Amino acid sequence: MIGTVCGVGYLRPAPGTWGSAVALPLGWALHMIGGFPLLALAAVTYFIAAWWATTQMTAGGADHDPSEIVADEVVGQWIALAPLSYAAWDRGIDILAMWPGWIAAFALFRLFDIWKPWLVGWADRRGDALGVMLDDVIAGVFAAIGVLILAGLAHGVFMR
Repeated sequence: MIGTVCGVGYLRPAPGTWGSAVALPLGWALHMIGGFPLLALAAVTYFIAAWWATTQMTAGGADHDPSEIVADEVVGQWIALAPLSYAAWDRGIDILAMWPGWIAAFALFRLFDIWKPWLVGWADRRGDALGVMLDDVIAGVFAAIGVLILAGLAHGVFMR
């Protein structure tokens, strides 16, 4: 249940995209209940639980990263949403007013998770449960940085 996010990982096609998509309303709910601190705590807690679940689900198998494991996508997507959650929490902004950032967070996270550039690919090549988790964490960090850069461009921060 943890690794497949209550069975979402069995959806086809593109289970990773389904996992990322389900992370959006879950991330919104966490933010609405407890703001950025709860989203951050949930990401850390779910990372630990998902790492354990991934270890259990891959033990003794030839496939170190079965497609039905999508808990890593949830964690990575929450990291990609972190700049939006923090800004909304810190500034008292309705997080849904930042809808372009949500689209950017989703698109950038999926791009980095599929493309696997640099450190994302390094983590994926580890071939173990921690690598399964870390490639999405790093993709989430890259996406979060992308969200910050795009927000800076959109709001003219880099033009001053």
